[in-house]
Amino acid sequence: MEQKSMTALVSAFARAHHSKQKEIKIFDDYLAKEVLTRQEYNQIAGYMSKGIDFFNPSFDGTEDKALQWVVDNQLSPSPLGRAAFSEEMLENAVKIGAEQYLIFAAGYDTFAYRQPDWAENIEVFELDHPDMIADKQKRVHDIAEQRPANLHYVAVDFEKDYWQSRLFDCKAFDQNKNSFCSLLGISYYLSKENFSGVVQVLSKYIPKGSSVIFDYPDENTYTENAGERTKKQVAIAEAANEKMYASYSYLEMEKLLADNSFLIYEHLTPDEITERFFKKYNEAYPQHQMTAFDNVNYCLAVKR
Repeated sequence: MEQKSMTALVSAFARAHHSKQKEIKIFDDYLAKEVLTRQEYNQIAGYMSKGIDFFNPSFDGTEDKALQWVVDNQLSPSPLGRAAFSEEMLENAVKIGAEQYLIFAAGYDTFAYRQPDWAENIEVFELDHPDMIADKQKRVHDIAEQRPANLHYVAVDFEKDYWQSRLFDCKAFDQNKNSFCSLLGISYYLSKENFSGVVQVLSKYIPKGSSVIFDYPDENTYTENAGERTKKQVAIAEAANEKMYASYSYLEMEKLLADNSFLIYEHLTPDEITERFFKKYNEAYPQHQMTAFDNVNYCLAVKR
């Protein structure tokens, strides 16, 4: 497995494992397993179960139970919570007029291949690094022989200031249409300057009433006050050459958005995420409860 896509592969594995193993689901990404080869799925499962001493040094149990512990506590909360939040907010946005869905750093997101009825009339744009897009297209070939008519791949590098021109080159993109923009999973890996730059460009080129949705690490993320899971996640990212950079206080994020004509419409802390998206699952599986990831907030902002 190439290190550059390890985070995306592990995220797909977490969604796939949850969908395959549980009847009551936080989020059902039933196509995630199709994105991974059998070898990759088994390889990641092996890495994680063998890494139990790193994640939980006092754990005592079988390899299968070790994998379940790592998945429930370390791997699944973020990708499942983010997906549940994003697609609920997207459905609401479509009901009130969103016509374009922009997925930044789409990775192995499968939304375009499992579109619900309410998404049939929106245009979906997946923006990611050219290598990731090429890899994704190879992987999804077995899911669908033909690309969905409303799906558009846009190869970009978010650390370069011309990335938006790649989007504008896509003839299906219309700057005048209400857009729902997912920046989930990227604020960690961009400097504050680069993340602010992405928000600034979006503010300039999407119309009033459009939305941005994202998660972000709070101001304690890289301190001794961070949760134990967060400290381990930071270490894993560094080991995979995907170093995490920025963190934000609520007031800092509110100002960044306001400076770019966005107002916070919805903001969820970890406890609120757990209550809203994980409650039914936790009631169904009291022995395998999940809580939203420490130090990570979810935010939906609308352009005024």
